[in-house]
Amino acid sequence: MKLTAGQVAVVTGAASGIGRAMARRFAAEGLKVVLADIEEEALRKATDQLAEEGAQVLAHTVDVGDRASVEALSDAAYDTFGAVHVLCNNAGVGSGAEGRMWEHEPNDWKWAFAVNVWGVFHGIQAFVPRMLASGEPGHVVNTSSGDGGIAPLPTASVYAVTKAAVVTMTESLYAHLRAEHARVGASVLFPGPHMLRTGLWESHRNRPERYAKERPRKSPYRSLGQWETAMREAGHEVTFTPVEEVAAFVVESIRADRFWMLPAGEHSDRQIRARSQSMLDRANPSYLESFILD
Repeated sequence: MKLTAGQVAVVTGAASGIGRAMARRFAAEGLKVVLADIEEEALRKATDQLAEEGAQVLAHTVDVGDRASVEALSDAAYDTFGAVHVLCNNAGVGSGAEGRMWEHEPNDWKWAFAVNVWGVFHGIQAFVPRMLASGEPGHVVNTSSGDGGIAPLPTASVYAVTKAAVVTMTESLYAHLRAEHARVGASVLFPGPHMLRTGLWESHRNRPERYAKERPRKSPYRSLGQWETAMREAGHEVTFTPVEEVAAFVVESIRADRFWMLPAGEHSDRQIRARSQSMLDRANPSYLESFILD
């Protein structure tokens, strides 16, 4: 898809992290941008910054787990700008689950699925029919994660399961669009290849009451900074990919009509090969044994 000035991009989870970086990059390319997020104050700050930089922006508070909220976002985008050419279903949360899978609280799974899976589906249903009806070129980007889409991460199983679902959903969307000979493309994004500084570690700050924890946590939530300190103290090297690099990669990939928005990386490539080989060999998943689950 050719990105040109005057087109419109909608980004969920746009108040921070990858979403904010994508919105800023689209604006730098001359696109009008709709920033959507559940966190009102952070959304206002992100929108004000883009406006000060000369971008045409619209801020809209949205709970992607609520279908009506996403439909209202779609209405606001079309009422304001008259079209949508790029949709980035990027909003995501960690679950806050502790312990083994059979010990998890159902609400941890319900919340993660509401945002990470249903949020993507709601975005597709609220925007794609209108994008198709316009007859104009368009593109949908769904954010997954190497933790689920490349190799499952047993230490974050709820998150991994939801992100694996995003991969399959996007594959299905791609096939359906191709079957319709649509001018709208689809991609699944695997941010990376290294760790990213995002608000995902503090997802609990926006957890709705309807998905509240049912019992106190056994241990306090750990911030990204605390995790990074612990890893370095243990002698592990920690490398981060700037979110700006991810945003640039997204723009490049849209222009190249690239389905797999998967940056090259030795670690991720090794995981992909190990998992694929295990399936081809009909062998037990030995690649999971390197994870410490205690």
